[in-house]
Amino acid sequence: MLASEFIEVFDAYCPPALAEAGDPVGLHIGTLNKPIERVMVTLDIRPETVTEAIENKADLVIAKHPPIFRPAKRLNTDNPQNKMYADLLKHEIAVYAAHTNLDIIENGLNDWFCELLGIKETSFLTKTHELDGKEYGIGRVGNLSTPLNLNDFAKKVKKDFRLDGLRLVTQHPEKLVKRVAICGGSGEKFYPDALAKQADVYITGDIYYHTAHDMLANGLSAIDPGHHVEYLCVPKLVELFNEWKNEFDWSIEFIESKANTNPFQFM
Repeated sequence: MLASEFIEVFDAYCPPALAEAGDPVGLHIGTLNKPIERVMVTLDIRPETVTEAIENKADLVIAKHPPIFRPAKRLNTDNPQNKMYADLLKHEIAVYAAHTNLDIIENGLNDWFCELLGIKETSFLTKTHELDGKEYGIGRVGNLSTPLNLNDFAKKVKKDFRLDGLRLVTQHPEKLVKRVAICGGSGEKFYPDALAKQADVYITGDIYYHTAHDMLANGLSAIDPGHHVEYLCVPKLVELFNEWKNEFDWSIEFIESKANTNPFQFM
């Protein structure tokens, strides 16, 4: 089948129109006007994942993070970032990105986070779109199936996401957590919405030092598990794609990227 035929199904599930303004989702490299046999799914497009895609003879890569998020000013291939673009073109590997639209859709990344952590009765954290008469929003807020004190809940987050460490922002580590807000990626700007929706704790990545002070001043606790927890989208998308494969009788192999693209380590 053509890459464009697969992307037509993918876009129906994860519409590009739901991406946040200015988010460069969609085709970044190559063409969709070609047949595909192997599709690799990754969180990041990095030199190591490009090598992996070449070794796996992938025809198409689906990435959560757009590889060209900021304009490339030069295409000097002495730069590893530029060389990976050249390698993708040389091996005719197309790259297609679903970013904030994957965060916003139903049965998308933030819903998968809630499923993993036992957060029930969810609604979106912040409204972002109205499409075909239906409201959509980024992030989720809901209730823990089993309330825990904050310290124990942070330990659960660490265990469920298989982390070596995380950052806890709180003045009350023993407070009972019943209601949780969560937003994958860098969602600190939405913390007032977590407050407005009466969350006991807000989970998001890349919390800025001064924003953490603002959270504390406003009485909100937060857990920063890092940005890389979004890797959960890789096995979940492969699982979904294999369901489509059976439903539509596709002859495509779907591959999970195994490269570790987390730039941070805890010592």
